[in-house]
This record gives sequence, structure tokens and C-alpha cells, in this order.
Amino acid sequence: MSLLEATKISLRFGGLKVIENLSFTVQEGSIASLIGPNGAGKTSVFNCLTGFYRPQEGEITFAGRSILRKKPHKITARGMARTFQNLRLFKTMSVLENVMSGMHCRTSAGAFGAIFHPPSQRREEKEIRRVSQECLEFVGILDKKDRAASNLPYGDQRRVEWARALATKPRLLLFDEPAAGLNYDEKERLIALIHRIRSELGITVFLIEHDMGLVMKVSENITVIDYGQKIAEGTAEEVQSNPRVIEAYLGKEEEEAA
Repeated sequence: MSLLEATKISLRFGGLKVIENLSFTVQEGSIASLIGPNGAGKTSVFNCLTGFYRPQEGEITFAGRSILRKKPHKITARGMARTFQNLRLFKTMSVLENVMSGMHCRTSAGAFGAIFHPPSQRREEKEIRRVSQECLEFVGILDKKDRAASNLPYGDQRRVEWARALATKPRLLLFDEPAAGLNYDEKERLIALIHRIRSELGITVFLIEHDMGLVMKVSENITVIDYGQKIAEGTAEEVQSNPRVIEAYLGKEEEEAA
């Protein structure tokens, strides 16, 4: 069953076409990837899916409902979470507090609760702490929950962001270049984590990534774009042997181009 579907979306900034007539689907329970050369428009696609950009044309549906004109926090509340290419942590807050902040979309306490702190809010805060600690344990850094996020190594800061996304209790998790800046061992652990997110938590995973080795190891379906247009789609084997994909990444031979 299709969980996420983009249909003929186009995005322009002034006269610049960033995405053009792009369609793809992400099947529920799958691990899928969106790849393409630098400047292909991948992060712009993610920004459209999560409400940061609004395409001028096309439709985006999530779990059978349109999310095209929804604000980012509303889309998160519906069950779509994302990480970012550049870390967006609260550096002065603890690791645990960073993850707890991700659960704001699942809380019900309002101004009254903040002022009077009734038993219902205390129960909710206890649950938020419990879930956040479970997410930190899942990504492997629960022992660092009380440290300031800024004091962690880069790879662990990445894990804080992943745990925060998991704390929103998503049906679909969008990873924007999760392997950026990671060493070989950290990438191998990331591959294992992505598989566990799908198999143990039942979360569908959709990622942008430049590390082709990682993409080919985890992806069941890959969509390839170049200059905002889809040029190929299929399994890792099909995409790797596609002439248009090879050309997009490596360019044409000089004689052929001539």
C-alpha cells in the first residue's frame, strides 16, 4: 500500500525550476531512497513533503490524505518526521531534553497545565521522559542523556537527532543525508539502525543520501532525479545499470557529447 505519494509536483523560485512534474510513491513498510547529483533538488523535495515549501503544481498525499497546504507541525502530527542535512539541535540543552522536545506534537497540556501543573500534566511529562529514554536507548546513547548536546562527538549528535525524530512516533521517517560526516564504522551502525527502525518499530524509511554504498545496501526502491526531474526508478540493480543514471553522475564521454 502506498503511504506517501507525490503526483506531478513542480516548484519554482522566480524563473528557476527546482522541481518539474515529479511523481513517485513510497510503499508502507519499505525502505526507499531519493538520489541524484549535487543540485538535483533532493532536499527541495523533502521540504515540499514536510511543508517547508509549497509546490506551485501537483499533489502530495500521506496515508491517503492531502498534506499539500499543511504546516510542518501539522504534518509531523499526522505521522511524518524528518532529520536535517545540517544538525538542528538545541546545543545548550541536554541530550534527553532535546529528544523530549520532539514530542511536543503528541502533548495536550496547554497554558493551564504550564501554570498550575495538574496531575494530568505530571503524568504526561513522565510519559514523555519514558518514551524519550527509550528512543535514546534504541539509537545507542542512553548513557549520555544528561550531557549537553554540544559536548557530544558529531556522530552522537546525529544520533540525538534520530532519537528526537523517533520520539514523534512517526509512520514515515525521512532521513536527509544521515551518513554525512560519519566514519565507516558509524555508517555500518547506521545501516543496521535503519533496518531495525523498519523491522522492530514498523516505521517506513525514506532517505536522501550521497553514499551510494549505503543506499544500495538498504534501499528496496530508489528514485533518481536530475535537475528536479525523475530520470529513473527501480531496485538498486536496475538503477545502477541505467544509462541515464550513469550519465547524470559521470557525464557523457567527450566524443559522445560532441
